[in-house]
Amino acid sequence: MAAADTIRDHALPLPGAWPDEPWEGDLVAKVGPAAKGRIFAFLGARSVGVKAGATREEADEWLARYPHDAAVMAYIGRSGWNTLTIGGAIPLDELLEAVEDSYETVVAKLPRKHRPVA
Repeated sequence: MAAADTIRDHALPLPGAWPDEPWEGDLVAKVGPAAKGRIFAFLGARSVGVKAGATREEADEWLARYPHDAAVMAYIGRSGWNTLTIGGAIPLDELLEAVEDSYETVVAKLPRKHRPVA
């Protein structure tokens, strides 16, 4: 199984998670009710976009550790989102953990009534 498939198969079974394609050809994992769901992972074939920290400074730790395989996401990077390369220097287990951390960060920001029950 390809690493991108492993990441997708890890993200979508998280409690309350569901797939969406808000832009043609771009698969994302969302959590929360359909009308108000929030993205917690951008699931690409060569990279995964995650909320890598509550602040840009926290997310920058990825850039320091993996300068060639972590980058600030376009448009939303200032809010702590990073793009992490799949199949590069970042081990798969760290990518999976990054997806879980992103999920937990996004769920924590949902109104209590929209948070999934584990």
